[in-house]
Formats: sequence, C-alpha cells, structure tokens
Amino acid sequence: MRERILSVDIFRGATILLMVLVNTPGTWSNVYAPFLHADWHGYTPTDLVFPFFLFIVGTSIVFSYQNREVGYDTYKKILIRTLKLIGLGLFLGAFLIRFPFIKAWESIRFPGVLQRIGVVFFFASILFINFKWKTLIGIAITLLILYWILMTLIPVDGVASTLERAPNNLANWLDVKVFGSHNYKPDYDPEGLLSTVPSIVSSLLGIFTGLILTSKQEKKATILMGIGGSFLIIGHLWDMVFPINKALWTSSFVLVTAGWANLILALIYYLTDIRKIEFGSIFRYAGANAIVVYFLSSFIAKVMGQIKVGDTSLHGWLFKTIYVHDTISMELSSLLYGLTVVAFYSLVAYVLYKKKIFIKV
Repeated sequence: MRERILSVDIFRGATILLMVLVNTPGTWSNVYAPFLHADWHGYTPTDLVFPFFLFIVGTSIVFSYQNREVGYDTYKKILIRTLKLIGLGLFLGAFLIRFPFIKAWESIRFPGVLQRIGVVFFFASILFINFKWKTLIGIAITLLILYWILMTLIPVDGVASTLERAPNNLANWLDVKVFGSHNYKPDYDPEGLLSTVPSIVSSLLGIFTGLILTSKQEKKATILMGIGGSFLIIGHLWDMVFPINKALWTSSFVLVTAGWANLILALIYYLTDIRKIEFGSIFRYAGANAIVVYFLSSFIAKVMGQIKVGDTSLHGWLFKTIYVHDTISMELSSLLYGLTVVAFYSLVAYVLYKKKIFIKV
C-alpha cells in the first residue's frame, strides 16, 4: 500500500477549513477585503480557495486510480460519486426548514459548488484513467486556448463579445439561456455551464502534481516550485489579454491559481514529507472528511439563517449577542464569528478522525 503523502492531506484540510471561514462571516456587510471575492476581474486570497480544492481533487484522483485495473466497477464508482455530489449540491440549493421543505421550483439554483466538484471529478477521472500524461497535457492546453477563443471571438446575439459582466458575455449569456432563473444571480452564475470547462483543467493540473508526487523523481519540492512559478508568470502574462476572473474561471485564472497551489503544496511537502516536521494535524483531520465538513457547514448555516429569532435569524442573533461589541470593529467581530465556526467544524473533524469514521461521498 502506498505511503500517504501528508502534505496533500494537510493542503486538502486547510483548503476546506478556509472555505468554511470565507463562507460563514458574522455579517457580509462587514468583512475584511482579503476574505471577499474580487468584484469581477482580479483575485483575492478568497478566490484561491475553490480552485485549490479542485486542484487537490485532481491530485487525489492519482492516488485513487493510478496503477489500478480499470473496469466496469471503476466507471460505476466514478458515476455514483458524481451523482452524490451533484445531488447534495442540489439539496443545499433547494432545502427549506419550513413546509414544504423545498423552494419554489423557479427559485432553485441548479449550478453550485458541489455540483461543479462532481462534474469536474467525473471528467478528470475519466480522462486520467483513459489517457497518458502527455495526452492530458495536450487536452489541458487545448481546453484553455479553446475557452479563450470562445470567450473573446464568438459574437453573442450578433454583438461582439465582452469579458465584462454584461448580456453579451458568452458565459453569462449561456447561463441565462440554459438555467434561466435557476442561476446564483439573475445575469450569471459563478459555477455556470461554460466556465466549468476550464475548471476541469484546474483538476487536470492537480493530476500532474499528483503524478510528480508519486513518481521516483528527486527534488520533487523544487520541481513543484518551478512549475508553480511558471504557471504564475504565464497566467499573469495571459491576464493582459484574458483577465484573471473567478466568476468566468478564465484560463489565466486557472494557471495563476494552480501556480499558487503548487507553490504552497511544495512548501508543505518540503516541511512535512521531506524534513518530517510535524504540524497541521487539525488540517489532516478536516481533509479526511472534507466534503462532509463542507456540506455540514453549508447546511447548518442555511438552517440557522432560516430560523427566526425576533426580527433576525438565529445566525444574526448569535452574532449580535456574542460577537458585536463597541470595543472592537464589526470586521473583527465578523471574523471572530467565522473563526468560531471553523473551530467547531475542526472539532467535528477531529472526533470523526479519532473514531475512524471516514464518510466517502
């Protein structure tokens, strides 16, 4: 049995806990800038979180399917896991705490984070078990260039396309045409249809990293640092003509976020797997049940937002009662609330890990 690579477990867990933190502030009205998404073009630390998770999904695919005999059962497991992830995402988008326990059909959001994870996992897994790494590189490059061409050269309803948030943005236009009122916003969805294509490449780049980590290469940390730095340079150069944008998941965004993922993972790998420095156990615990932690945090936050306490929600009442004080800023209060939520789910992850409960979705 292959020895576990601790850095991957730590990276996965840290990513999921950071995802919980940025998704559950005390109030969205008062959040420190680094914990918010970029308004449109550009990126913040928060914009790295989701692509980091898709990247590590790709790395984990290598550990799951490399050197294993592929047959009917393999495809069946991939499909079942994909459907579970999509189903959980749709459930989160539709659930109501009161009767009839489901939103009106026209207001249910179809795309979503778990849905995208499911779709990306499906295609990345199928590609990995069917093609060699050189072919996968060609597929990744082709998809990124093709997306760039589609987004910049294809007219929308006879109007030249734009990369701004506008009706003649091809990705936004397609989301409205396909999903209608089932988008996150009336005019687009950050986990929309067309932008899912380059997000698959985020996972493919994670697969390449996984292949390096499981290879007999020496100086793996150095190699990952070199790859990460190269992705950053190319991504920022591409940004000049195809802006870095999470909502559109542009090709430059794919490369820049994969660049940072490789650099950070290389550092963790050097410290834990090479130097054998022990740290980040709580992240390993969270990484062992990453999807469970994310789903629980999202579901409970949704429930707390729907339970009424006076003229606010249970979430709002807890925040105002415990965290809001004249002596500290609202931004700090909001962050402390989020950190408390992270501490709670870290404890949940710790208990699950110690009881050897690993829920695979």
